[in-house]
Amino acid sequence: MADASGGPWPGDAGGGSPPAHTVTLTDLLRVPLHRFRLVAAVAAVGLLAAAGYLLLVPAAVTANAVVAVRPVVTDAFTPSGAAADRAVNMNVESGIATGTEVVQRLADAGGRDPREVRDALEVEVPTGGQILRFGYRASDPRQAVESANLAARAYLDVRRAMYEKQRAEMLRSYDDSIARVAAQQSALQKRIGGARDGAVDAAVAELAGINNQLTQLNSARTEIAAVDVNPGWVTRTADRTLVSAPGHRSLHLLAGLLGGLLAGVVLAYVRESADRRVRSVAEVRDATGLPLLGTVRRRHPRAGRAVDADVRYVAMAVAERVRQPARVALLTPREDATALTAGLAVALAAGGREVFVADDHGRAERLRGAVLADRARLPAGVDPARPVVPRPRPGGSVIGGDPPPPAPARRPSPHPPGARPSTETDATLTLPRPAPSTDNGWSPEADAVPVGAGSVRFGTWRQCAGHGLVLYNAPPAESDERGVAVARQGTAVVVVERDRTRQGDLRRLADRLRAAGVTPLGFVLTRNGRG
Repeated sequence: MADASGGPWPGDAGGGSPPAHTVTLTDLLRVPLHRFRLVAAVAAVGLLAAAGYLLLVPAAVTANAVVAVRPVVTDAFTPSGAAADRAVNMNVESGIATGTEVVQRLADAGGRDPREVRDALEVEVPTGGQILRFGYRASDPRQAVESANLAARAYLDVRRAMYEKQRAEMLRSYDDSIARVAAQQSALQKRIGGARDGAVDAAVAELAGINNQLTQLNSARTEIAAVDVNPGWVTRTADRTLVSAPGHRSLHLLAGLLGGLLAGVVLAYVRESADRRVRSVAEVRDATGLPLLGTVRRRHPRAGRAVDADVRYVAMAVAERVRQPARVALLTPREDATALTAGLAVALAAGGREVFVADDHGRAERLRGAVLADRARLPAGVDPARPVVPRPRPGGSVIGGDPPPPAPARRPSPHPPGARPSTETDATLTLPRPAPSTDNGWSPEADAVPVGAGSVRFGTWRQCAGHGLVLYNAPPAESDERGVAVARQGTAVVVVERDRTRQGDLRRLADRLRAAGVTPLGFVLTRNGRG
């Protein structure tokens, strides 16, 4: 055997520093595009989640009512000054508006849980004003309007009751003070009536002071009784026409879709970081240290047929490195290289070589079918057996001239060959020459498939003796060692399938070849056009 040496194996890559790799924008986009099924599935889940939320959770509407808060003063016509919000502590008023009494009234009126009412009720206080904006959120617009108006009225009632209670307490205090002063006045008047001349002047002076105090108390009580305890009024009631609907449903769907896409991209990067499959030629070189013989693309990501020109380029690279007789084993870690084996056999045979395809794994029929299919696609310039000139027109018509005269018909012989018996006494019987066969009765001529100027034959590894160029369709090396054993008698081509071959399996195959003393010709990266 005179196989061209593929060169020594490179040094152990683990001893040196790995080559620097620059991450580009294409690398960032490759992962989501490669995992587009995962990204699309997660985006669909996000969209379905948003749609389910819109269907299962009722849409909430919000009704608003506005209350103007006024300070309780004795003179309602007195201006409150520039800082109107300081006349009333709006923080206290907001706390009263969301207090227990208001919430309990809303809960009793609607028969709802006070916690739900507290969550649905919102009170806003604009900066620098004496306004309380009551907002109530509910699924029913009517319920939202009634609850908002009820909350505003409940606040005014509660605040009015508090003012009235304070006024009643102050009036009772004034009444008690007036009663005590009046009792003192009565006692002093009785004392003046029975007093002597010297003590009358002092008693009269004391009575004048008591009368003055009584007058002031009555005046203050009158002012307190005249106070308007109205805490304010509703300036805008909630109405069905003023109910604010929630955000657009399409925005929720868009948010769900975008959130799903973002989560899908993140999951795609996570899965890509955990999935150590071969993605590029550089990764195969780093894992094996072998030269590249060629890449075989697909005509379409879903098509099962490779680009024929890529296979022919690989065949030229293999033919350049081997000399007959040659034994080339096509090795894969776990994949099936039947399609590439058939394509290489056709491409090598089209150039005038007699190629023998060996297989011990029960794939002979598949190999034959693939060879026949590849042979049918050979162009006229590649297949010398296919005529380059076009076929003549039907009926023998010739453009620009008269048709040629028909050939004279020959009469059939009355005695076909072999039908007339021989009258010679020394006549011998001529038998056809038997085709050569192997020990087990296999006939290579009967199994040959003509391809161009050469042919392709099929058989097992034991039947390849005497053939110049043998392609061994090796079984997966992870489960069968026959491919490596055959490569020890010749050479090997490592077939790597992009997006399927794992880097760990590829490194293990390279270590096994190195330990067995095999120097492969190189590697072929298939399905390079996918993704």
